[in-house]
Amino acid sequence: MASDHPLLAYIGTYTGNGSQGIYSATFDPVSGKLGVPVLASKTQDPTFLALHPNHRFLYAVNEVSTFENKKSGAVSAFVIEPDGKLRPLNQEPSGGAGPCHLALDRTAKCVLVANYSSGSVAVLPLESDGRLDPPCVSIQHQGSSVNPERQAGPHAHFITTDPKNRFALACDLGLDQVLVYKLTIGDLPGAGTLVPNDPPSAAVKPGSGPRHLAFHPNGRFVFLVNELGWTLTSFAYDARRGILKELQSLSTVPETFTGPNLSAEVQVHPLGKFVYASNRGHDSIAIFGVNPENGRLTFIDRSPCGGRTPRHFALTPDGNWLLAENQDSNNIAVFHIDSRTGRLTPTGQSVEIGSPVCLLFDP
Repeated sequence: MASDHPLLAYIGTYTGNGSQGIYSATFDPVSGKLGVPVLASKTQDPTFLALHPNHRFLYAVNEVSTFENKKSGAVSAFVIEPDGKLRPLNQEPSGGAGPCHLALDRTAKCVLVANYSSGSVAVLPLESDGRLDPPCVSIQHQGSSVNPERQAGPHAHFITTDPKNRFALACDLGLDQVLVYKLTIGDLPGAGTLVPNDPPSAAVKPGSGPRHLAFHPNGRFVFLVNELGWTLTSFAYDARRGILKELQSLSTVPETFTGPNLSAEVQVHPLGKFVYASNRGHDSIAIFGVNPENGRLTFIDRSPCGGRTPRHFALTPDGNWLLAENQDSNNIAVFHIDSRTGRLTPTGQSVEIGSPVCLLFDP
């Protein structure tokens, strides 16, 4: 059942083209109406956001190649004010160039960052007041894969912890691998460590280009969207050993589609019955059913995304709504989710905003 409590949505963007940074908008989970976005804080290219579990702080990558006259991106920390505005706390280097994703560990003591341009991952400790410390760990990925244009070197695209906070999983588009690290978060600032697991990674079909992944609510399965291969891959996850075992891979676009296309985001429905993946080019949201007992996927439908280039989409916490962030049409489209079938119905609402690339709900 939907809650009548309004949600606040924060939206990350590429700046320029009408955007100045991070925006906020209210969302009504009863009517499905998204309010007009207002600027929450000016900051350069805040393309991915993460919320502190105490709801007092918000973090963003600044997807730049130079920071403080060095070849590095940045991570920004903000205080969430009572009116929803963001007050800058501090910025630190991201431990590599072109950061595109970040996540907090589940104790909220560290921020983990994936740096796309340099192909590296990093850990930034958090202070009790929400401030970031400089990276205490930075790991440079090595290698390449079969696509000479996109995979001549490593490109870390995503990093997150597993549900038990024992391992960190990083998607590297350039290597065709999901790298797994043993994660240790100490009690003292700067004590976070990443150590390659044994085995250190799970490989996918060459040329797939792993981009983002999502855990099933039961923690037993992982779903990976592959940007270059236009596929959704399911894995069984051994939470004790941090090992991924591939189960299945299905196309996110019709067999007759010839592109161009780049798959982008993946999300699991809160009930664990459906998995969604977006396509940039085909401009659709692919919908799959999932068997929670064995992790097997079944194709259900594809829905037009309500714009062009759905770089990201977000599900509301109650699982009743999907909001698609369409980067190249500068809009966010709202869809109702059928909780029985997983299918999407457009509400007809489209909210204008310059180059949206991420949306995060703060309930």
